Amino acid sequence: PKKVLKPTEFQQFELKEKTIISHNVAIYRFSLPSPSSILGLPIGQHISIGAVLPQPDGTQKEIVRSYTPISGDHQPGYFDLLIKSYPTGNISKHMASLVVGHTIKVRGPKGAFVYTPNMVRHFGMIAGGTGITPMLQIVRAVIRGRAAGDKTEVDLIFANVTKEDILLREDLDALAAEDKGFRVHYVLDKPPEAWTGGQGFVTADMISKWLPKAAPDVKLLLCGPPPMVGGLKKAAVGLGFEKARPVSKLEDQVFAF
Repeated sequence: PKKVLKPTEFQQFELKEKTIISHNVAIYRFSLPSPSSILGLPIGQHISIGAVLPQPDGTQKEIVRSYTPISGDHQPGYFDLLIKSYPTGNISKHMASLVVGHTIKVRGPKGAFVYTPNMVRHFGMIAGGTGITPMLQIVRAVIRGRAAGDKTEVDLIFANVTKEDILLREDLDALAAEDKGFRVHYVLDKPPEAWTGGQGFVTADMISKWLPKAAPDVKLLLCGPPPMVGGLKKAAVGLGFEKARPVSKLEDQVFAF
């Protein structure tokens, strides 16, 4: 299959389907040049989306943001992006305004993380909100690789504000039901009554309870709002993990997307 992405050059892709998930979340499906084309995106890497957008002062400015598709190269012909649009977001608000037939410009791949089967014995993952996208990409790759001998264990803490905010919960629960090596633990800041999952922000106690202990063959993967990731990096040090770098490298024990 022909790989489409070019790391240094933006290319246009047409929106062919838009699936509304909630008032501010949608899945956007973009066509690739042919039914057999693939993005050519290694598992764990992401793409850049660029758009020239009007600014408050009346000028136009090119804005570029990174996103991880929730589809993969095993699904030729298209790629899917799960995007939550924020009132103050540049690209996310632009995406929400797109209708079928509109195009976006994309380049890639980019990112320091590339997943390879059995690279570690056990992943501990912590995601907040749309930070679930790189985690889901890796979890799906691990489970797809079982038949070929991928034995990686995965525990995921997924933090959100309310139960309604949990993105792709059905997909995550189905993966956990299908694969005994993958477990998902939900944490809500504002849980409903009778909620049995975690409550509040993700704490060191939750990490100790649900995720693997620090070890040379364990990696902790983080993705979410910057204040959350900053707090988790500090908590991880207290639990015996190596101190995270400001910009993560593949070999790091604690990797923030």
